[in-house]
Amino acid sequence: MAETDRERRVIDEVTKGLIIGGSVRDATEQKTFGVEDPSTGELLCDVADASPEDGMVALKAAHDAQPEWAATAPRERGEILRRAFELITERADDIALIMTLEMGKPLAESKAEITYAAEFFRWFSEEAVRISGEWKVNATGNGRVLVMRQPIGPCLLITPWNFPLAMGTRKIGPAIAAGCTMVIKPASLTPLTILKLADILAEAGLPDGVLNVVTTTSTGKVMGPLIADGRIRKLSFTGSTEVGQKLIEQSAQQVLKTSMELGGNAPFVVCADADVDEAVQGAMLAKMRNIGEACTAANRFYIHADVAEEFTKKLVDRMSDMKVGRGTEEGVEVGPLVEADQRDKVAELVDDAVQKGATVRTGGQIPSGAGYFYPPTVLSDVPTSARLAKEEIFGPVAPIFTFTEDDDAIRAANDTEFGLVSYLYTKDLSRAIRLSERLEAGMVGLNQGMVSNAGAPFGGVKQSGLGREGGTVGIDEYLEIKYVAMNV
Repeated sequence: MAETDRERRVIDEVTKGLIIGGSVRDATEQKTFGVEDPSTGELLCDVADASPEDGMVALKAAHDAQPEWAATAPRERGEILRRAFELITERADDIALIMTLEMGKPLAESKAEITYAAEFFRWFSEEAVRISGEWKVNATGNGRVLVMRQPIGPCLLITPWNFPLAMGTRKIGPAIAAGCTMVIKPASLTPLTILKLADILAEAGLPDGVLNVVTTTSTGKVMGPLIADGRIRKLSFTGSTEVGQKLIEQSAQQVLKTSMELGGNAPFVVCADADVDEAVQGAMLAKMRNIGEACTAANRFYIHADVAEEFTKKLVDRMSDMKVGRGTEEGVEVGPLVEADQRDKVAELVDDAVQKGATVRTGGQIPSGAGYFYPPTVLSDVPTSARLAKEEIFGPVAPIFTFTEDDDAIRAANDTEFGLVSYLYTKDLSRAIRLSERLEAGMVGLNQGMVSNAGAPFGGVKQSGLGREGGTVGIDEYLEIKYVAMNV
């Protein structure tokens, strides 16, 4: 159970049932599942475990609410988002504690995520009134062309556990702004943050049925019928490429519009002319943000041979000095991984690399004691045959490879089916532009270790996904274009 009175209070205040049509209800079969604290492995609380029947009830609520919500004034939709932004900001401390308790990240990181997450509501509150159309004389001069952009309709949103608030607001924000109703299925490892967000949106004035929250451990069984139903017109998913591929296949039956933010395998390229100290600072952010449990996390470090040892030593110094512990403790910089399976996968990838010749410069061993902790780890002399050269690590491990020619670095960076984000460090403007153009990624962090920005289009190429979230194009994912031909 939660360890302090405040921890118990914030957990007790969170809705534990399904939120459907504005009402909180138990699962039809009265089933629940436990949410645990990954730093201790102990139970925080139980929440409703929905059945397929519950999912269909939530879909009906979203479908029934859609016509009235779509007709709501854009300014009103924007004001709801703005009020929700202000409420999230006011209650950041409590939301951060909930997030840390169920996901594990240190409180400072949870607060940073809340700031980022809230920005999507502020951004899309302003976009709601900027949904534009087009009016023009046609080519013959005898008619007119009218183009409208209208809400696509009820949306199904499936969010991951690693950024439980931001991945919710990044989808909910544009859906509300566009005039779409929703069914959202948060990750079963971290459902409490989205349940808290739903309460805040209701308080901000979001009408009943616009956002329906379905918590379940049977994602496929509960979500599958919704995807196949026909009343859902849009699916947005953040998670693994493997699951995303299955969802795209299922969505094809109803020809759903899909947004897929999938896996990553981000390269971090440091050229010979780079500022090594800045590169190390960027590496710490790109690798250790969210304990490395991020699709944007730097996964493969390609360092020019001339600066490789300097970079490695400085990175080892920084990584080995990080304090590991429960995220609520003072000064902790590295919390636990989210569950035992995730920690064991990270350990397996490190062990594989070491067996194939990699050198452990710091970390590399699961510590004793409770919780799902893994220490910040740096590996050098990593062979390209190591699994972590191809597989997403999703943990605090930095494998270092070296190169001597830019062409070799770009070839290695692009040698993956993924293409979400790449990082590049160089002082040479021409090289920066040239290599940025050649990197096969939807985003490039140029001399910086973070690309996330509510006002920018987030998304990848290749098997890292479809569509973009955030920025001026983010709302387009929730709109249909209608053309009206007029003969005058």
